[in-house]
Amino acid sequence: MALEIERKFLLPEFPEQLIQKGELKIVTRHNIDQTYLAIDGGQELRVRKITDLDSGEVNYTHTFKDGKGIKREEIEYFISEGLYNQMIEAVNAVALVKERITAVWNGTTVEIDVYSQLKLSVLEVEFESLEEAESFKEPEWFGKDVSTERQYSNKTVWRELQNKTKN
Repeated sequence: MALEIERKFLLPEFPEQLIQKGELKIVTRHNIDQTYLAIDGGQELRVRKITDLDSGEVNYTHTFKDGKGIKREEIEYFISEGLYNQMIEAVNAVALVKERITAVWNGTTVEIDVYSQLKLSVLEVEFESLEEAESFKEPEWFGKDVSTERQYSNKTVWRELQNKTKN
């Protein structure tokens, strides 16, 4: 099982000026539809439909995660469109939709997620080790570190979306 070590920040505003100045270089842009199949404590199963906004290519993934906080175990693999559709139909839920912009800032790869159904934008940075994650000094423009705040986890945000759409 692979280890995912990441920190998450509440992005106060989209860093358009950094992009214009060339300090933040966009690598890819994807639209992601994310649906949870099962959530139990620190474990989760989810599927994603990932559309490359530049090429139009579509991929589907199935992911298992275990753990809480900045260090979690993760298994992710590609699945067919048919399997994805069967799983989506089985859970009959609303997908959490976000645009993910992967960019490089100061030699560091960052992922900016802008959620279309909510007023929420976050920035994530993945690390090779827990020590690297803990010693990372984020710039002010990243915003508040919410890495361990459950209310900003994707599964919590997805659950809230389900509650809103059922009412």
